[in-house]
Amino acid sequence: MVESVWGDVEVDGADAEIASAVSGAAGDGRATPVEVAVDAPGASRTYTYLLPGRLADVEAGEAVLVEFGRGRQALGVVLGPASGELTGEAKPVIARVRADGPLLPALSLAFARWISEEYLAPPAAVLRSMLPPGMLERLDLVAERIPAPAGVPGEETLGSGPLDKAESELLSRLENGPRAVPDLEGGDGRAATLRRLRAMASRSLVRLEWTLTAASAGPRYERWFTLTDEGRGVAGGAAAVGGRLGPKQRALLADLAEAGDAGMAGAVAAERHGSGAGTSLERRGLVVAELRERPRRPLDRRPVGRRGTRPEGVALTPLQQAALDTILAAVASRDATPLLLEGVTGAGKTTVYAEAIAETLIAGRPALVLVPEIALAMPLVDRLRADLDATIAILHSGLAAGERADEWRRIRAGGADVVVGTRIALTAPLADVGLIVVDEEHDAAYKSDRTPRLQARDAALALARLAGAAVVLGSATPSVESVGRAREGRYRHAVLPERPSGAPPRVEVVDLRAELAAGNRGLLSGALSGALATLPEGERAILVINRRGTASVVVCRDCGHVQRCPECERTLVFHQAGVTLRCHHCGTATPLARRCPVCRSPRIRYLGGGTQRVEEEVKAAFPNLRVGRLDRDVAEHKGALERVLDAFAEGRLDVLVGTSLVAKGLDIPEVTLVGVVSADVALNLPDERAAERTYQLLTQAVGRAGRGERPGRAIIQTYQPDHAAILAVATGNAAAFYDAELEVRRRFGSPPFGRLVKLTVGLPDHLAAEHEAAAMADRLRAAAAARSVASAAGPANQVSVLGPAPAYIARRAGRWRWNVVLRGDRPLELLNPLPGAPWSIDVDPDSLL
Repeated sequence: MVESVWGDVEVDGADAEIASAVSGAAGDGRATPVEVAVDAPGASRTYTYLLPGRLADVEAGEAVLVEFGRGRQALGVVLGPASGELTGEAKPVIARVRADGPLLPALSLAFARWISEEYLAPPAAVLRSMLPPGMLERLDLVAERIPAPAGVPGEETLGSGPLDKAESELLSRLENGPRAVPDLEGGDGRAATLRRLRAMASRSLVRLEWTLTAASAGPRYERWFTLTDEGRGVAGGAAAVGGRLGPKQRALLADLAEAGDAGMAGAVAAERHGSGAGTSLERRGLVVAELRERPRRPLDRRPVGRRGTRPEGVALTPLQQAALDTILAAVASRDATPLLLEGVTGAGKTTVYAEAIAETLIAGRPALVLVPEIALAMPLVDRLRADLDATIAILHSGLAAGERADEWRRIRAGGADVVVGTRIALTAPLADVGLIVVDEEHDAAYKSDRTPRLQARDAALALARLAGAAVVLGSATPSVESVGRAREGRYRHAVLPERPSGAPPRVEVVDLRAELAAGNRGLLSGALSGALATLPEGERAILVINRRGTASVVVCRDCGHVQRCPECERTLVFHQAGVTLRCHHCGTATPLARRCPVCRSPRIRYLGGGTQRVEEEVKAAFPNLRVGRLDRDVAEHKGALERVLDAFAEGRLDVLVGTSLVAKGLDIPEVTLVGVVSADVALNLPDERAAERTYQLLTQAVGRAGRGERPGRAIIQTYQPDHAAILAVATGNAAAFYDAELEVRRRFGSPPFGRLVKLTVGLPDHLAAEHEAAAMADRLRAAAAARSVASAAGPANQVSVLGPAPAYIARRAGRWRWNVVLRGDRPLELLNPLPGAPWSIDVDPDSLL
């Protein structure tokens, strides 16, 4: 028996003997070179193997067993014919691994190749990320009985002689279907059982196959019963042969007869009456039993929601119609040029999505819709289910393993018209896709922090090119990169500047320095407290905290000054070890100022405060308000996120406190007040995206207010009311903000004017980590200098090497972490060969911290 967690498969002597029996001769027929992704230590690329003639029907996407290294066998996936000429001696594929056909369709395999090359990830690791968890937990050798040919009375006369007692017992144990070899082990041990099965396989009595045995992710089955002719007669009143029937048996027969009379399938699940009643009826020949798959559908128990549905008879606005026409033209022509759909919150972007999806389905092609957070998945699914007559599948990490696997299998079988989910839905096994929608395209959650570290928004553009699909990037606050690319003409651009109904909320900025001067030490300003105290009955409020991780930013309470790096103007971060302020961009360190460098005030504050504290303060101050909280701690509990959002949408909560989870995607007309408790923590992170992220979060949060007929009000509390991001939200002047951000990006060569690669080393010893980072930076600077001179082969590649600098979280899992950053036109060219352990590589990182 071979057990594996999709990786290095060690095969001992006895199993190797069976592997040989399964594989047969390696040279039977003409061998075909194929490209295989092998998941084993050191397999950072694809490898060429020879597919023997007996395995000529193996398709791309199927799992195989191969030899990797010396005497070691591993699981692999065939990607297709090998490209180029075969150099050297290639090893033969040992055996096909049975896994219900190809694991992935051709489109997914091509997409996996692109991800592997673009994000420098091992091909097999990319493929595994495309499969449901638990699907590849075990690799078993399975024995299956081969039916006797027609006219042959029994297997005892087959082969070279009669079966002995042990062989007969093995065949008998295989009567009910295939069995894993370990389950067939006899009293004389596994080796003897394996030899016996090998002999029986040579006599065509059994078939031995390597099989992927899904664990918790396997299909779920149940027994169903159908009436026989005799059972139909008994159900109609005839006497039962063999004695009277019990009440449960008669009830089951009655149900089966009623189902048949109604024109239904005439089958009833065993669980309705208990398995005992059906089993006894089966023994008496009154019913026939069969196993049927019982899919786990996460949406079956959820009624179609009313939130966000467009009233019937309401026509699209001219700008909505123009955006829709652009999308449909791209669908018809299979044009993958992205459309940036920029619309203020509440402008009706989702309405455009729904209309475009409906037309794509009419054209016979499925659609894929991505959302950044699980919290946004269900409201959007509710809306699409209400607006579309389509089969919708949902994929996100919050599903149970079985639910996720069943949805994945349904998508692979072509049983879903629309797939909605977080970034893991991007790799859903769609054989084709006609439209890809990336909602809230600016969101940082689209960037994965695990291998493969892909950026789902950017990867969606590649999938669209491979599939010939139209792609829509939607946002009220597009990323700076997308705005820059639209201005350069690389993206199409459609703008929805107004809400179809209602007015934008009134925005007020509260200077927290003045609140402190007035003696207010609480988290809520006078204006926000007053607004909550006078919240009319039936109206609701959202309170947002703009924080990220465990950020520690030091700000002067009196003047709001935040200390910045003198070299690159990035915000300095407090490091408790050494009591210093350090720049995470260039590594510059400076002592912590005891007085503000600007106003000389000693009142230095570490910004913080969490959602739980805000929740407690609101409950204490306003006991008449029903307050709920939604943050990562709450959302990690299964079903809690949906329960909180549903309670708020249905009016069972008056106030919802949360992080960015509550600032996006909620379309609740009764929300008339939004309060941003602190806009400063994420604003002052030492990250070039800090201002952009703050602007986006505040604009999204403000947009939750006033979506119905009642006017909305938004209150932003900040120590820096004159910051460009705050002013852009308060005045609604987004163009000036993007102009300034793009100029900074251009100056530093950041996206969209260049690319970034972050290399991180982690070692148990602090000095060793620092020295390794410095050595890597020196090597990369030398490589960059060599490539900066133009050659006949092409233009010069200008790449800057920044660092080394300690990671924002300097020590994690017992390892000290340092970063080296590459910035330039083609920084990946410097990473040849790729750095191995203990280095990790993040292409297009969301943050340089």
